[in-house]
Amino acid sequence: MGKNLRQAMFHEMEQQELFQQAHGYGQDYVDKFLDRHVYPDATAISNLASFHEDMPETGGDGAQIMQQLHEGGSPATVSQIGGRYFGFVNGGVIPTGLAARLLADYWDQNAALFVTSPIAATLEAVCEKWLRQLLGLPERVVAGFVSGTSMAILCGLAAGRYRVFQNAGWDINKQGFNGAPKVRIVTGRHAHGTVVKAIALLGFGSDTIEWVDTDDQGRIIPELIPQLDDRTILVLQAGNVGSGSFDDFEQICDAANKAGAWVHIDGAFGLWAAGSQTLSHLTRGAEKANSWSVDGHKTLNTPYDNGIVLCDDVQALTHALQASGSYIVYGDNRDGMMFTPEMSRRARAVELWATLKYLGRQGVDELLVGLHGRAVQMARELDAAGFTILNDIVFNQVLVACENDDLTNRTMAHIQSSGECWAGGATWDGGSVIRLSVCSWATTKQDITRSVQAFIAAKKVALEEAARA
Repeated sequence: MGKNLRQAMFHEMEQQELFQQAHGYGQDYVDKFLDRHVYPDATAISNLASFHEDMPETGGDGAQIMQQLHEGGSPATVSQIGGRYFGFVNGGVIPTGLAARLLADYWDQNAALFVTSPIAATLEAVCEKWLRQLLGLPERVVAGFVSGTSMAILCGLAAGRYRVFQNAGWDINKQGFNGAPKVRIVTGRHAHGTVVKAIALLGFGSDTIEWVDTDDQGRIIPELIPQLDDRTILVLQAGNVGSGSFDDFEQICDAANKAGAWVHIDGAFGLWAAGSQTLSHLTRGAEKANSWSVDGHKTLNTPYDNGIVLCDDVQALTHALQASGSYIVYGDNRDGMMFTPEMSRRARAVELWATLKYLGRQGVDELLVGLHGRAVQMARELDAAGFTILNDIVFNQVLVACENDDLTNRTMAHIQSSGECWAGGATWDGGSVIRLSVCSWATTKQDITRSVQAFIAAKKVALEEAARA
């Protein structure tokens, strides 16, 4: 790094003009978050061409770089923090959590160890305790703070892999898979794709999965689960990604616990229901599992990059994930890297702590009940408008269809291009559906009604197209 460049950066840190510029752009974005198109229009997409260039030979001007990001980037964002984004289960963002994220970005902490960031380690310990209390989990449960549910599932299943091989007298860390005893993986046919990916990454192979049939809501049928034993990993679901349904944890976990099987619950968005007095019946018995995966950025509305793995077997989790090295300084306080596969990582527990502290138990309950209420409203108004609702609205998911697959797909395409709202597509029971996830605190009753009108208008255009075809 040259002397002039270093001096320029010292100047930027001291003058803070870049930070003020970024703050102004952020405020401008937030000022318009309720009014902007939910999905960027064609002009915004085409303007992204300005970013495609060769790597510059010389350094650029910070103010100009920020201006390009705002002018070219902000219009091309998906407005998932608004009230009419119902596509993937992305969640909105609670202002206090966003503000905490901004402060944590200034801190730029490495949350690997207490010695690398005492504040990050402390807030992780507090969040771990609060999560146990909120979700009704045993005191022995520990938490690892990772990027998202995909990584949390991988961690939970890695812990399960360690424990079930130990049950068979095999050290998977040292001995590997060559000559290893057989370990079984059992899950429902509606398991999320990230579960299958984690199973493959952990070396089991997706072809070894023992699939269990599900009912019309995507719930695993308990009576069809094969005989379990202490060499089995069973994966259940708190919140089907299509219907929002929950497996029967009480009945299934009792049987699994008796057999000594490892139970992991994929609760990306649904496990938060345990934090609501009104909705906690959906997760009854979930505390009897061994590991859980959940995402703060989904239902809880933290900023992105906020996955959590929870595990009741600290030895299994740490032995599966812990790194070693002569330079690593473990101490008497919490060292977060013991519970994650990452070493260097951002202090994502800061915004999780701020969000939980801001909401409190009552706020979490109000948030969850509100999302459920808006999903019920969406289903009711779409049904009244002639759309078919294919699922029971138990949480925040709504599956919608028109009279045939072609009309459903055409309608969805027009909804997505309208800018009024955005919903994604999927297949359910062999047919095309429009999948709605109500997961932002900002969604109001008016947003739902406005979005339903967009559905009606899109279907009208789709019918006209079909008639001409």
